[in-house]
Amino acid sequence: MTPTTPSSPATDSVPPGPELRVDAERNRERILAAARHLYAHQGLGVSMAAVAREAGVGKATLSRRFATREDLIAAVFADRMDGYANAVDAALAEPDPWHGFAGFVHAVCAMQAADRGFADVLTMTFPAAKSLEARRAQAYNGVLELIASAKTSGQLREDFTDQDIVITLMANAGVINATGDAAPDTWKRLVGHLLRSFAAPGVDLQALPAPPRPRELYRAMVRLTRPAP
Repeated sequence: MTPTTPSSPATDSVPPGPELRVDAERNRERILAAARHLYAHQGLGVSMAAVAREAGVGKATLSRRFATREDLIAAVFADRMDGYANAVDAALAEPDPWHGFAGFVHAVCAMQAADRGFADVLTMTFPAAKSLEARRAQAYNGVLELIASAKTSGQLREDFTDQDIVITLMANAGVINATGDAAPDTWKRLVGHLLRSFAAPGVDLQALPAPPRPRELYRAMVRLTRPAP
């Protein structure tokens, strides 16, 4: 065995140079961009191997940057979860409790429609992603306050519960995943019907969004019969 001398230090003890650090950061950004694109269009069912291929990196490189799927999801959707929390804050700042509540439901469902991955994130939990779950919990406390305020004003049905928000997001995610690009605005019709069912008698409601055209809905139904790529 050749001893390590001061003139030939052990390679493992040498910190990465500037070029290696820049390369590592570049790989991280490529991975995040690839994951955002795939998750947004295909949902969270995308494999880590598919993300690595899309990013043009090896599986080992992906694992060094993000050891687990939950680590990657937390990094990709940190800004989306901030947007979710901001939607709660904006709703609480609305003078009219019903307008705040309805505006929040519509805003979050629109965020789901814009990103299939985020549609999934809002209906799942990731216990290992501590920062993501902490942000979700913080926002959800605001949702509870929003519900209570709309009930106190007499505009939200008394039997509405916070579980109904989760059910709404699950239903919306299902419609988004089912219709895809074939009938992309169908979710708006669903949300319009749901808000009407949540409102107490006498609340001034907006007109229902237009339903999808028959041909659009037919294309969506055909799409569901095809195997996923």
